[in-house]
Amino acid sequence: MIVDEVKQDYIKDLIKNGKRADNRGMLDYRPISVQTGIIPNAEGSALAHIGDTKVLAGVKLDLMTPFADRPNEGVVIFNSEFSPMAHPEFEAGPPNEKSIELARVIDRGIRSADVVDIKGLSETGIEGKVLGVYIDLYVLDHNGDLTDAAGLAAMAALSTTRVPKMENNLLVRSESSGNLKLARMAMPTTFTFVNGVPLIDATNEEEVASEGMVTISTSSDGFICAGQKSGSLGLKREKLVELADIALNKGKELLRYV
Repeated sequence: MIVDEVKQDYIKDLIKNGKRADNRGMLDYRPISVQTGIIPNAEGSALAHIGDTKVLAGVKLDLMTPFADRPNEGVVIFNSEFSPMAHPEFEAGPPNEKSIELARVIDRGIRSADVVDIKGLSETGIEGKVLGVYIDLYVLDHNGDLTDAAGLAAMAALSTTRVPKMENNLLVRSESSGNLKLARMAMPTTFTFVNGVPLIDATNEEEVASEGMVTISTSSDGFICAGQKSGSLGLKREKLVELADIALNKGKELLRYV
């Protein structure tokens, strides 16, 4: 559409002149807030706001049979859903390619950092059963930077998750045996490139005008644990190193809200 092309040209022209439509710096986040305990019936939950983007994360624990090749490990499973009310392009129905990718990127960052003590999840005292940790991500409003908002919601929900008491080979959800054990925290930082310039926390319009995105997940103890690139963007090694250094600092910035 002509209107969309005009918007893209406007965004690109702003970036070319070192500006953004909302007057932020290239590496600045919009206002951030996190609320926990949003879902009373979940073991953990959090609602993360980054600007107008909102993602709700819910955590549920359940007893399950372990995978045959990992009998002494619990299981962590991510899922994401895009509400049709969150964006005009989102449609009702089964998970699409974008929602699957979002869940995988968040899962990869948290799993690679060994955030959840999966071996500890096998210590249920019930033969042949381990704990499964199910994290559901619900995109409620999309105005750019879904990955960082989803990572923030997931980490905040996990950090407040309570493990139900186990009694008579069952989970007693009305009673808690303590917090879910986390070895560390992890957080994604997404860079959206417009005219070759990396932007932190891009709006939806900036994402539409971009040539690609790079997400780098970092841990709270200072390690790079995962990465993801999308679009036609090509980067040199030196640029990736530069982005990694920024991601380490920005990850810590986001973790202050957890």
